[in-house]
Amino acid sequence: MNDTKFKNFEEACCAVLTFLNQRFGFRLWMITRTEGDDWIILQTKDQGYNIKPGQVFPWSDTLCSQMVQGKAPRIAPRSQDIPEYANAAVNKLADIKAYIGQPLIKEDGSLFGTLCAIDPQPQPEELVQEEGLINLLGQMLSYILQGELREIEHIRQSERFKEEALTDSMTGLFNRRGWDKLLTLEEDRCKFYGHPAAIIMIDLNDLKSINDNSGHIAGDKLIQKTASTLSKCVRSNDIVARLGGDEFAVLSIENNLINATGLANRILQAFEEANISAAIGIAVRNPSYGLLTAMHEADKKMYQHKKMLKAQKNKA
Repeated sequence: MNDTKFKNFEEACCAVLTFLNQRFGFRLWMITRTEGDDWIILQTKDQGYNIKPGQVFPWSDTLCSQMVQGKAPRIAPRSQDIPEYANAAVNKLADIKAYIGQPLIKEDGSLFGTLCAIDPQPQPEELVQEEGLINLLGQMLSYILQGELREIEHIRQSERFKEEALTDSMTGLFNRRGWDKLLTLEEDRCKFYGHPAAIIMIDLNDLKSINDNSGHIAGDKLIQKTASTLSKCVRSNDIVARLGGDEFAVLSIENNLINATGLANRILQAFEEANISAAIGIAVRNPSYGLLTAMHEADKKMYQHKKMLKAQKNKA
């Protein structure tokens, strides 16, 4: 860490992991993200555990969860001597005899994740004297992270401004090309920061019959009303697109399943009040697969919903 000028959080993490590995050894150093019940591996310096970025483990199974709750020390040269660490379920997956952990904190004081290390051999007791250095490096990473997360919204706004040409002329929403580009950009952030995200796919039920029976002007008005209704339901940082014809999509950024389901329910309620009939499918990004897979899952669920609505209509 001779050069302390880092371009971004990624470079800082890489430098810190390399420095700590060289100074203290340990077979595995990691930067992780906690999100709900998940513990997501973001970066590693691995020399034997075969842990890779993108892997996800249950948060409650980890030594870090015990450390963050204050149930066990941040530095444990002999982790097996500490019941909270010895009994952690992660020991069934990996041979752990020594542990180091440090929380990484967001600007609002909430937990982002951890800087941590494990080793299959007990370490010298003198290691606990290095807690000040570990804390300092963790605070430095937290500070860099906080600044970078503040910049993300500015970056997103800039991206959307650049892609304004890729909008649907009828609704003013992003078109398919704009959606695809912004989805790719957000996926890169999700991979690195471990952000959660959800996709909602929407398909109108009556557009064809309205076009056939009342003309395309009436159909166009339905499309415009749908776009307006969607725009009023979502948050300012969400992405709304008309993918073509009667199909719309919402990318709900930094949103978990519970909140995204609430958003989908608000959309359905708003549609009912606006006399819009539509099928909806929702899926949350899995860190192991990404947003494109979530989009396909949401699309399948949307067609299942459409099939159910059709069956209900036929029974009536």
